[in-house]
Amino acid sequence: MRRAVGIGLVLGLLLLASPAVLSSYYLGLLTKMLIFALFAMSLDLLLGYTGLPSLGHTAYFGLGAYTTGLLTLRVAQTFWINVLAGIAVPTLVALGFSLLTLRARGTYFLMITLALAQVLWGIAFGWRSFTGGDDGLPGITRPTLAGWSLTGEIPFYYFVLVVFGGCLFLLSIVVRSPLGRALVGIRESEMRMRVLGYNVWAYQYVASILAALFAGAAGILFVYYNGYVGPAYLSVVVSGQVLLMVILGGAGTLLGPALGAGIIVLLENFLSAYTERWLTILGLIYVAVTLFAPRGVLGILRERFPLGRRAPA
Repeated sequence: MRRAVGIGLVLGLLLLASPAVLSSYYLGLLTKMLIFALFAMSLDLLLGYTGLPSLGHTAYFGLGAYTTGLLTLRVAQTFWINVLAGIAVPTLVALGFSLLTLRARGTYFLMITLALAQVLWGIAFGWRSFTGGDDGLPGITRPTLAGWSLTGEIPFYYFVLVVFGGCLFLLSIVVRSPLGRALVGIRESEMRMRVLGYNVWAYQYVASILAALFAGAAGILFVYYNGYVGPAYLSVVVSGQVLLMVILGGAGTLLGPALGAGIIVLLENFLSAYTERWLTILGLIYVAVTLFAPRGVLGILRERFPLGRRAPA
């Protein structure tokens, strides 16, 4: 346990020192990794801890981005109001969506989440007067907090790092709490948890809401990162990517999806520079990981370099 804490501290120090050694391009890449790490961890709360494989989690990511972008461009550049709305809207939508999706299980759950996300994608793509259609909404500027402008790469990186660290802390509390333990029990055997007196549906509902909240936070960071939001934020491609991040890194942990997000973002930037078929390569990676490393990269590392007594990351 002490060794794991030590490794975490070292990683934290490396992240804090990164702007001193990385160029602007690679610092921007690291910022994107942190944003998608948060997005992947939010999905893992459903997939890894609760056992609900969703292909529509990008709906909440996109809603957070669109809400913040629309308010910034068309209402007012009031950071805290825009951010609170960007978190509230996907959370409220999840309150309704989850009433429908949690009626299904397995493949049916996977498909209904995908269908609901595609409905939102269709609205974003077709409602040109409101969302900009396939052109999206460009020109979204980064805010200024207490006189501290986030326009530059370094200030924005530290802003993202602070938000990521805070969300990681909150998620770690959730997964180590009685709620998190109950979710793991539901993942292993819903019937057993029902026999023990747990309201399985209620626990899954709460997990869905929390996952949507953190996905919305990641969407807000990403819209400020790009200065743009478009229908691609709600696409099935993004859903597949974040699902791959969770599986590649290691579902059922928090650090695993973060690691998977870093790997996928790196591969995307490297492969897309050499081939237009990089999505095909990511698909092959998904198949290979599913067949030969079902516990993901973090699972392999834990087997080869054990850190003592196992505990949820």
